[in-house]
Amino acid sequence: MWQIGGVGRIAGQAHHFLLYAPERIPYAMDRYRNEVNRLYGVLDRRLESRDQVAGFYSIADMAIWPWAQGWERQKQDISRFPNRKAWLDRMWERPAVRAGRALGAERRSDFAKGKAAQTVLLGQKAR
Repeated sequence: MWQIGGVGRIAGQAHHFLLYAPERIPYAMDRYRNEVNRLYGVLDRRLESRDQVAGFYSIADMAIWPWAQGWERQKQDISRFPNRKAWLDRMWERPAVRAGRALGAERRSDFAKGKAAQTVLLGQKAR
């Protein structure tokens, strides 16, 4: 299960290279798209015999869900992961997930097109 904990870090890298990087680097794009795919396979197998990652709703589900629900932006085929898809559907049904996702919805934009936001977020250095 420890591999599943890397989903956020790896999916974040996939998002960076697939959506935000100022130059297209095919090796990096393929590397992180493939690694996300591998981790989603681990997650799918983990969910074969349980409804939640740890067997009960836990911080693991809360930490993985925000990244796992972005499968389209990570260039993944959800049909290859039926257990993960069912888990995502169950997560969306949770009232707290819906309420949390609704927070700030009116302020969200398509970050991939927001160059000013990208400059602030992706151009940070230690101060």
